[in-house]
Amino acid sequence: MSIARMTKVTLLGTSTEQKVALSDLQTLGSVHLISLGEESKPVALTAPDWNESVAGALRHLAGVPQRRHQEIDPQNFNIEEIVKAALKNKEQQRELADHRISLRSRISQLSPWGNFVLPPLDEMGGFRLWFYRVPLRELKKVNQLTDPWEIVAKDHRFAYLVVIAKEEPRPGLLPVPRTHAGEVALDELKRALLRIELEMEDLAAEQNALSRWISLLTRNLAVVEDERALEKAGHQAREVDNMFVVQGWSLSTGLPALQRLVEAKGMALLQEDPGPDEMPPTLMENPGPFQGGTDLVAFYETPGYRSWDPSLVVAFSFAIFFAMILSDAGYALVLAAMLFLVRNKLGRSAGGRRFRLVMSGVLAVAFVFGVLAGTYFGIEPPQHSFLGTLHIFHLQDTAAMMQLSLVVGCADLMVANAAASLHANSLSGKVKPIGWIAVILGGLFLLLSHGTNAEPVMWKLGFDFIGGGLALVVLFGSNRPVKSLSSALLRLLSGLGSLFDISKLFGDALSYLRLFALGLASASLAITFNQIASQIAKGIPGIGLLLAIVVLLGGHALNLMLGIINGFVHGLRLNYIEFFKWALSEEGYPFKAFRKMEVNW
Repeated sequence: MSIARMTKVTLLGTSTEQKVALSDLQTLGSVHLISLGEESKPVALTAPDWNESVAGALRHLAGVPQRRHQEIDPQNFNIEEIVKAALKNKEQQRELADHRISLRSRISQLSPWGNFVLPPLDEMGGFRLWFYRVPLRELKKVNQLTDPWEIVAKDHRFAYLVVIAKEEPRPGLLPVPRTHAGEVALDELKRALLRIELEMEDLAAEQNALSRWISLLTRNLAVVEDERALEKAGHQAREVDNMFVVQGWSLSTGLPALQRLVEAKGMALLQEDPGPDEMPPTLMENPGPFQGGTDLVAFYETPGYRSWDPSLVVAFSFAIFFAMILSDAGYALVLAAMLFLVRNKLGRSAGGRRFRLVMSGVLAVAFVFGVLAGTYFGIEPPQHSFLGTLHIFHLQDTAAMMQLSLVVGCADLMVANAAASLHANSLSGKVKPIGWIAVILGGLFLLLSHGTNAEPVMWKLGFDFIGGGLALVVLFGSNRPVKSLSSALLRLLSGLGSLFDISKLFGDALSYLRLFALGLASASLAITFNQIASQIAKGIPGIGLLLAIVVLLGGHALNLMLGIINGFVHGLRLNYIEFFKWALSEEGYPFKAFRKMEVNW
């Protein structure tokens, strides 16, 4: 749970050995290259269109529900034919899917009119059939027609009207424009839809059969990308007097392997610590269980090299925020079951495995909080039952839940300031966050003691903390050195300007009230759906039970979906906006090792 230490490395060798040396460096895969040459020079090693074709074929084949056993023998592997077949299959599926949508829409439009074939115009004596879908509330206007007409069908919203006339009724005579029935009968449209469904099944079977080549396609694409990356690295190097120079940032732990490579190839290696004005890339190192927290952090921002790694704090706080927003043990169990069902699919990639691990922890915390909140699909357990004894938080107790949300928020902001203080490089940078921590603690003393017997004492203590904290903010709000009376006054003015951040601190603390509001909304919706279903079941004998089940399933599914969205959006937002604002002083860029992407089988 730290940021990996970097060393600036410079490699020198003869120009004739450049490509071999870069290839070996790519195989080693521990150096983030720094551009010294014409990095913007276009790389034309292979046709980009071909790479995109292979990547497109791979994406299409990877979408099959169940992959075939992978072919690993390249003897019968013809990449051009397979890519061509996969892309053709993709295009045909897309065209048929579009045609199916069109047919279904056409069938839906014609179904109320029934199955018919328009007779030839000469058999009608010059008369035509004009079709209208008239809203029932506008049906009286049909009596204005002087031509023969007939209502052939009705539903709860429309009357389906046919007018017999040589010319289309003039605009305004009917309240709606006419419907174009077309010349193809309804039965023929249904047969065409069936043919398309069968063709799409055949194409899906072909796609499934082609999925056996995914591994070899991936390997081939990776080889090409490795070669393109190697050529790009050549543009990043610099040539001077028949010598090449390559510079980059290496993990300190990777230096021994790099030294062995340099010695074996007869090159020179220069190692330097990062200078004060240099900004090395950031690589957050975390043990397996917490690597998902790294993904959560990197999704929004990469901390600066000299900052700190907030992965563990973000993962833990996100779990708490998600749990408070979901606020239901039953919902947590449903999500856990869904995660269990897709565990194998998530396990196919490293990112999926990290997500699976993070969500397992998040849902465990959500279940525990749901039990403490005493909500199981909106139902509270009996007071004297085992689950009832675990019911500590009452979501309907507005004051208590608002207080809990503020305590959680203040704790999060104090952790952010404590981390900022710990990792600051200057005295002011270390002391100023401590001042804000004191202000937050003082505010908590005022909040928690209000209306209690300890209020007089705690309020005095709270104001002491707030006053002392603000004094620290003023005195250490600037890094300006004090060399004279004027510089001291300027430093004091800068410190006073820092007091404006108190409004930001207050607003950020109040922002955590969304935890209470969203949790209460989720619990209230669950209770409401339960009440509606109960009333339907009691008020409508027989079929009421079925309708009540539909309301329960639909209502809780909707509420669960809203809980997931709110949990992710607001749970991450509180970390990215409120927490990062106080915790991270600088933004960095990620460490991207120059390494081979080739897949080894």
